[in-house]
Amino acid sequence: MKSIKRFAIMFLTLLPFLLFVTSCSTVPLTGRRQLNIVPGPTVLSMSFQQYDEFLKTNKLSTNEEQTRTVKTVGGKIQRAVERYMAEKKLIDELRGYDWEFNLIESPELNAWCMPGGKVVVYTGLLPVTRDETGLAVVMGHEVAHAVAKHGNERMSQALVTQMGGMALSKAIEEKPEETRQLWLAAFGIGAQLGVLLPYSRLHESEADRLGLIFMAMAGYDPGRAVDFWERMAHEKGGAGPPEFLSTHPSDETRIRKLKELIPEALPYYEKSR
Repeated sequence: MKSIKRFAIMFLTLLPFLLFVTSCSTVPLTGRRQLNIVPGPTVLSMSFQQYDEFLKTNKLSTNEEQTRTVKTVGGKIQRAVERYMAEKKLIDELRGYDWEFNLIESPELNAWCMPGGKVVVYTGLLPVTRDETGLAVVMGHEVAHAVAKHGNERMSQALVTQMGGMALSKAIEEKPEETRQLWLAAFGIGAQLGVLLPYSRLHESEADRLGLIFMAMAGYDPGRAVDFWERMAHEKGGAGPPEFLSTHPSDETRIRKLKELIPEALPYYEKSR
């Protein structure tokens, strides 16, 4: 009996490692290895369902000009991503995408992109973005999260650490509300502190790099990303937890790294002009 108990404890202890070894995939644009135990079709199906539910329970902006701007910039980012992925022979990574860009009435300084190209921008962010280029910084960054499958990776981590490696389909069936909350958190629509903390800043850095490339290919100057993040830092007034407790890099760290990444993105911008 004791040996069985020891085996069970050992198995549960090793489960995250075993799942990582057997379910490791590669971030399509950076080559980094990542845990991914959520099937693509299931992710897209749940994404579209949750996105539709979000739109039903939140107010779409009635400002036609602002809404048109969000959709215009979103369309340019979409075409840039599709072109980039085709050039890298990774277009299959976008199979099943059904792009959509919406502006939501909310004072929050926020935006996000679910798998399949389902994007939301909050009106509270527009005074900080100011123009199309500022929006392109945000939307390129958020779309990069989706294309790099960061949400899938975070959801996989949550299934392993909080549901014992349960399959997503089974988790939806047996624990629908808990799974929904994990989903919202994994894709940036909820609390992001907790077991996912060590991975979030890495994801942010990857999305910053890829977002610069996407906005540059869409015809927006990547050098102006620094202006946006400086405005964002000013808007926040320097408030926030220490960097080691934050899911995002500190403003100072992010701006410094962006300046280092801009030369990589500039040739894409020059080519787009």
